[in-house]
Amino acid sequence: MATSPRALALVCTLKPSPDASSTELMARQVLQALAEQGVEGECVRIADHRIDPGVAVDMGDGDEWPRLRQKLLEADVLVLATPTWVGHMSSIAQRVLERLNAESSQTDDEGRPSMYGKVAVIAVVGNEDGAHKIVADCAQALSDTGFTIPATGSTYWNSEAMNPKDYKDLDTTPEAVATTTATMARNAAHLARLLGERPYPAS
Repeated sequence: MATSPRALALVCTLKPSPDASSTELMARQVLQALAEQGVEGECVRIADHRIDPGVAVDMGDGDEWPRLRQKLLEADVLVLATPTWVGHMSSIAQRVLERLNAESSQTDDEGRPSMYGKVAVIAVVGNEDGAHKIVADCAQALSDTGFTIPATGSTYWNSEAMNPKDYKDLDTTPEAVATTTATMARNAAHLARLLGERPYPAS
């Protein structure tokens, strides 16, 4: 990899800017951890954009996914960040995965799927349990799309059941979350560099 790897965080909170978002806070913490590993990146809040439903690369006039897709094509690491709602990922995260499904039929110049060689990690926040199920669903979908998931490929925080609290309102980041985020970032950066130097073989 001739240049330093770059990251793109897709924040799937249901809240548009400028509303405060626990999901965005965690995504930015992941980006900070990646920056400490030499991976710079940017954060995009999906709710601020018109992402039409569908499973195509471009859904036509007004669809803003193609512009975000271009950012993704230029990135080496995807951070998919979602809140937990009724035990599941947000509807916006589901839509992102549906739009990413179109990449299954897209290839690079050597015939590899377009997302081969890219690393994906997952960040989840919420007031109830459900993070493991969300991570499992996201990891499977991202792997099917062509992304590579590193060891410790997720980080999450859930408030205890029946006692709602927002991640953004915590006085400090819990040590377990900070440690997991740092490990995830370290492994993601390492894997992105390896894949940049030695891409998957073409068919």
